[in-house]
Amino acid sequence: MTTENRPHRVVVIGGGFAGLHVAKGLRRAAADVTLIDRRNFHLFQPLLYQVATGGLSPANIAAPLRAVLGRQRNCQVLLGDVVGFDLGRRVVQLADGEMQYDSLVVAAGAGHSYFSHPEWEPLAPGLKTIEDATEIRRRILTAFEAAERTEDLQELRSWLNFVIVGAGPTGVELAGALAEIARHSLKKDFRRINPSDAHILLVEAGERVLPSYPLDLSEKAQASLEKLGVTVRTHTHVDEITKAGVHLKTKTDGEFLPARTVLWAAGVQASPLAKALAAAAGTKTDRAGRIVVQRDLSVPGHPEVFVLGDMASYQGDDGKPLPGVAPVAISQGKFVAKLIDRRLRGRRLPEYRYRHWGDLATIGRSAAVAEFGRLHFSGFLAWIMWLFIHLMNIVSFRNRLLVLVQWSWSYFSYDRSARLITGQSGDDLELSASSEPSPVADLPQILPEREP
Repeated sequence: MTTENRPHRVVVIGGGFAGLHVAKGLRRAAADVTLIDRRNFHLFQPLLYQVATGGLSPANIAAPLRAVLGRQRNCQVLLGDVVGFDLGRRVVQLADGEMQYDSLVVAAGAGHSYFSHPEWEPLAPGLKTIEDATEIRRRILTAFEAAERTEDLQELRSWLNFVIVGAGPTGVELAGALAEIARHSLKKDFRRINPSDAHILLVEAGERVLPSYPLDLSEKAQASLEKLGVTVRTHTHVDEITKAGVHLKTKTDGEFLPARTVLWAAGVQASPLAKALAAAAGTKTDRAGRIVVQRDLSVPGHPEVFVLGDMASYQGDDGKPLPGVAPVAISQGKFVAKLIDRRLRGRRLPEYRYRHWGDLATIGRSAAVAEFGRLHFSGFLAWIMWLFIHLMNIVSFRNRLLVLVQWSWSYFSYDRSARLITGQSGDDLELSASSEPSPVADLPQILPEREP
């Protein structure tokens, strides 16, 4: 208890993996915990790409925070928008008021980085939120619908060209899932086009896909992608993105690829709250906007303020910043909860150290790569491991069951049942100015008939 005879006040900003595990980890602590988020749900981001490609519905991978923490008596959830910090007064500034704290945990995540080209964002959406996922799904499915209607062969090709920028885990998983949509899920849905004629291009500026993985797994991942029909281009930079397509550049050449659907998986930038907190604390951020934290994940000069997850720059044992992935965020959340609890008990806790258990990435149906130290797996076994680990890390048991049922159905039927076009249509269905669409029954077959 404090001198005012009240529990220690812990304010947690962000209901993602890090923030949620801080709150849950303090369930037995002598503290009052307040979790603040602009959204009322926890999102299982590793499966966002499946929402973007119609494999799962948004509700399958999101759980209401109040339901997750409802039985924890020392925790309240507030819907709020944090706009700033007054560390001297120990106050979090909200859009509609203030909240005092004794310990503060900031884990507001990250957004997209377009490398000084913010004008690319509306043309090439990234994948960080439910809205991003449903927007990508809309663009993918709308592209096939527009291709079905156009009579212009050049316009048709631009609709059936899909470019994914960035060959990290998100880009690889998106490319594999998109290839499966074109070759299996939509196979019998159209009359004039053959969806499997879609050209999926995965662009990577570095020398290989999955650059953070061992070389042998990168090679196996690329082989699996190419088996699905994905074209992989490494050592290739995006020079410009327009409504008509992308300008690609290598060390020796450049080209323009007409493509109406471009997806971004190339970079991340810490939440703007990191900049606000760094300014309030008088500390520095790295190139990605992340706050450089102490060995206990606290902000320099403010041992009561912690920064976790995608907002924190923390060097691992190899001297490199820890990656912005769910296992790191979960580990940091559990550590900070334990640290705060032990401080309240008058005990000390060693500095934070992350134990890297391994990496997993899936490349479509029955194919994945896995790295656990010296053990490297690929193919069906890695895919089964990927399914199990992701399923068990979903917060809600209800969602685990729903995802398991949906995955089972999709595996045996090749069907992606969440193929819904929602949201604003914009100009996505604009056809070439020279052609007026005829009644559907009168439209000619543009691409060769599919084999029965």
